[in-house]
Amino acid sequence: MSPLDLTIHFFLQLALILMASRVVGLLAARFGQPQVVAEMITGVCLGPSLLGHWMPDLSAFLFPAESRKVLMPASQLGLALYMFIVGMEFRVDQVRSHLRCAASVSLAGMLAPFVLGGLLGAWMHARGGLFGAGTSPFGAVIFTGASMCITAFPMLARIIHFKGLSGTTMGTVAIGAGAIDDAAAWSLLAVVMASMSGDVAHAVSNLSLAALYLLLCFALIRPALARWARSIEASGDLTDSQYAFLLSLMCLGAWWTDRIELHAVFGAFIMGACMPRGLVSRRLIERTQPLSVALLLPLFFTYSGLNTKLGLLGQGSLWGWALAVLLAAIAGKGLACWGAARLSGLPNREALGIGILMNARGLMELIIINIGLQRGVIGPELFAMFAIMAVVTTLMASPLFERCVGRMQNGQLMER
Repeated sequence: MSPLDLTIHFFLQLALILMASRVVGLLAARFGQPQVVAEMITGVCLGPSLLGHWMPDLSAFLFPAESRKVLMPASQLGLALYMFIVGMEFRVDQVRSHLRCAASVSLAGMLAPFVLGGLLGAWMHARGGLFGAGTSPFGAVIFTGASMCITAFPMLARIIHFKGLSGTTMGTVAIGAGAIDDAAAWSLLAVVMASMSGDVAHAVSNLSLAALYLLLCFALIRPALARWARSIEASGDLTDSQYAFLLSLMCLGAWWTDRIELHAVFGAFIMGACMPRGLVSRRLIERTQPLSVALLLPLFFTYSGLNTKLGLLGQGSLWGWALAVLLAAIAGKGLACWGAARLSGLPNREALGIGILMNARGLMELIIINIGLQRGVIGPELFAMFAIMAVVTTLMASPLFERCVGRMQNGQLMER
């Protein structure tokens, strides 16, 4: 396809993805699932696991391989914009009020799944065929451990909002612990990427540059924007030029963290956390959220679904490995976070809710395994196993939460 043909075809893909996501969303809502879960399912259905398997000619027409050159950057823009919004909605003051519990849950949610995942990674590497040819046993252990540690941070924010848990102890501890866990998991991923080239110093350099970016954002950019916001508050609105400037800051942050191999989502999130609260953040969210959530984010799930080939797990032994991955993920994350929350003094009902919420992998898991597949760390079979784990742990979050914890009504958690 020529560049012009790819552009024209992109609009057909976009229309199909949006319509399919909304149809599946209507069905998912009947089972208490948020729209984001429906978009994950839609992505898998539009990929080779379902559409490509049953209608290969139609699939090849709708999603030719070269079209991913357009689909991929559009999906990354959606991710960055969404994480920018999550950063603006992230309440540091609320996390600080539950810092001890959030830190305990985060530590348990990293150590237990990392150990289980690391052991599983070493075992799978010894079996052979599931990791890339250039992946060392050390890289396999770290990557599998990091994949188990990951929490669906942006998806967690959407589920918490969907459940009406924003501002509650349960929601605040979960979002705080999720943020810490994901930052640690991405740091581990940087080490894996560096180990592929045998350059550990490169990983240390990248992590140092990430720390410098964090310092720059909170020590210089955030105070400067806070002073600038006073004039915006006085005028009563955010102009188009001011909106464009703030989006350009988000793009610069995303570019920088992507350049240092920590992925664009973290740069966008940190820049969002630096945005002034009040009128500025409200206007930014109002103008950005419909574009990112309704239009661009579903593209990422489809892009990931195109890489998910469940047919590769035809052998019984591979499905056994997939089950082992799923069980290790649930035991290492959900049970460990529940136990840590209980030991921190939270009631069993709230601790159970935190464990269930933290167990969802969703979006961030799909990001990390897509990077692993693109960089040759893992093979397509292991990618499919992790994709199954991401979908199942996210699917089970909403119904399990309502069955074991309850649902929110009028700001109160109601028992079932």
